[in-house]
Amino acid sequence: MNNADLVIIGGGPAGLAAAVAARKSGVQDILILERDNELGGILNQCIHNGFGLHTFKEELTGPEYAARFIDQVRELDIAYKLNTMVLDLAADKTVTAMNKTDGLFQLHPKAVILAMGCRERPRGALNIPGYRPAGIFTAGTAQRLVNMEGYLPGRRVVILGSGDIGLIMARRMTLEGAKVLCVAELMPYSGGLKRNIVQCLDDFGIPLKLSHTVVDIQGKERVTGITLAQVENGRPIPGTEEHYDCDTLLLSCGLLPENELSRAAGVELSPVTGGPAVNESLETNLPGVFAAGNVLHVHDLVDYVSEEAAAAGTHAAAFILGSEPPAGRILPVHCTNGVRYTVPTTIRPDCAGDTVTLRFRVGGVYKNKKIAVYCGESCIYSRKRPVLAPGEMETVRLKADLLRSGDAVTVTLEEG
Repeated sequence: MNNADLVIIGGGPAGLAAAVAARKSGVQDILILERDNELGGILNQCIHNGFGLHTFKEELTGPEYAARFIDQVRELDIAYKLNTMVLDLAADKTVTAMNKTDGLFQLHPKAVILAMGCRERPRGALNIPGYRPAGIFTAGTAQRLVNMEGYLPGRRVVILGSGDIGLIMARRMTLEGAKVLCVAELMPYSGGLKRNIVQCLDDFGIPLKLSHTVVDIQGKERVTGITLAQVENGRPIPGTEEHYDCDTLLLSCGLLPENELSRAAGVELSPVTGGPAVNESLETNLPGVFAAGNVLHVHDLVDYVSEEAAAAGTHAAAFILGSEPPAGRILPVHCTNGVRYTVPTTIRPDCAGDTVTLRFRVGGVYKNKKIAVYCGESCIYSRKRPVLAPGEMETVRLKADLLRSGDAVTVTLEEG
């Protein structure tokens, strides 16, 4: 097996963008390892539009967006292996993988980019009582069945969880002739983008029931109905039960970064995101191991995935080519007063270039607040926001020059 200077695990939008950026930054020997039978990742089943407005300044479907990057990978002659499962990543960056052509093989790259994406939270993690009948799907599975396999999972549908995939599938199932009875959400706010609530629910008259959850599933062979109840402090309120006759329950209850390989390698993970803790170069605690995209933290828009992954590819190239400046000071990034997490979690001002991009999410719905960033005692950034919600990722770009003094960076919310 020929070795590679840079191995990228995952051939979805993050892996493709990272590979293109690394090649343009001077790394010639790149190998993408993808477990599916084609490049593009989850975008292949996202046939709705709304992709690419930031990256390409036009509205594309998921497959069209992926095709733009796949074409670049092929034009740049970047090597990739499909149907290839990565079994192990060691702390010394040894990658163990297998496929039916090469069998079991090992690679010893100079750098690795983690771009494995995320998976849906399954029913087993939700503690819903009832039997295990047919007709219960995650929203992503239903999306694949409808958009790629040509099957309609059911006729009368209830969706639990208002994540973006659940909202999009409410519209998709309606367009395919199914009746979506309602979307129930445990939290008092939706977990999806505002535009998806408007375009996928409001435009089709589908009710969104906030602070509701499924308390019972009826049916042994196939789902025959479900019972919803209102929730307060995480507990169903007796007497608020509502029954729905349905044959399908779709679950859209959050996404989990795919970090089994990262954990086995000894990558430090964030307890909030479930993804790696990284510095401003998107490098993990293992030198030469970088992470980007939904394996790092769950994004709203694929355009941000591509932007982040391109940065990871550029920094991985600098690591391989030895052009990265010495680390110098390390500033921890703290989040307070409603900010749940930040990416990155540490910043090295000497390695930051001109700007540092901070991404974060808030823990609740806040109105008329101000995003403020402090370096030590000095406020180096502030911006008023009329509404902040957990479903929308926030992006802050800081001038690296402002980080030269101070011992820590703090991201917080203040009164607007």
